[in-house]
This record gives sequence, C-alpha cells and structure tokens, in this order.
Amino acid sequence: MATLELIPDHFQHIVRLLNTNVDGNRKVAFAFRMVKGIGVRFSFLCCKKAGVDPARRAGSLTIEEIERLSDVFADPLKYKIPSWFLNRQRDPKTGKTEHVTSNVVDIKLRDDKERLKKIRANRGVRHAYGWRVRGQHTCTTGRGGRVMGVTKKK
Repeated sequence: MATLELIPDHFQHIVRLLNTNVDGNRKVAFAFRMVKGIGVRFSFLCCKKAGVDPARRAGSLTIEEIERLSDVFADPLKYKIPSWFLNRQRDPKTGKTEHVTSNVVDIKLRDDKERLKKIRANRGVRHAYGWRVRGQHTCTTGRGGRVMGVTKKK
C-alpha cells in the first residue's frame, strides 16, 4: 500500500526559478534539471551547499530556501564549488570561469559559433554549412531526407 504524503499549506505546484517554471511535485534535485544549464549532479551539489534536503519536494521549499539556491546557482565559486564542475571555463571573451544557466546558455553558444565562423575555423565553416562538426561519417548518414537510390524500369 502506498503512503500518502501530507501536502503543506504553502505547497506550490509550479516554482519560478531563474526564469523557468519548475515542477513542484518533483524532488528538489530532479526538479531543477528543468532549468537549462543545471544537471542532476550540479543540482545535488547546490542543494548540499545551500543546506536544502534534496529529497524534499520542490513545491515545499520556502522563499528563503529558493533564494539561497538561486544564489548558489548564480555564483557557485563563492560557495567553494570546484571550477571543473562549472559549464563555462575560461570564457574566450572575458577569461572568467562561471556557470551559465537559462537563456544565457543559448546566447553563449550562439556567440561561440559566430566567433568560430568569423575566424573561419574548421568547426565554424562546418557549422555555417550545416554539416557534421565532430568527426562523424557523412558519406551515407545524415543526408537530410533526400531520396537516393535506383528507380525501377518499366
């Protein structure tokens, strides 16, 4: 028989964090995966640094706990999270190591692709043509829906 969890009075079914709607029924560490740039391991580590139990439901978090978590997400180096754990190390423009989330991930990715195209690097040229970038075989795969083959004679 399944146990029934009591829903507290301040339970939120949708939690707003870093410009993203997060499902309040999921556990904290897994709910924050909905924010772009935050994975499970980073979410568990940030919960530990912010002093939040990752087994709790995200909707049961108080406003102070959400603010602490968003502060850890915004500046993880201040909370002694190692730099190899962050997703933006040695940024080409600024040289800083930081962790980018939500729409900043898309902006940084677009800037990186534009920088590669501008300097005419091999990766940039392949991005510009829409070809495979990471060394995959392209002879027979990824033809983009074009029909190849021999037609039958009547």
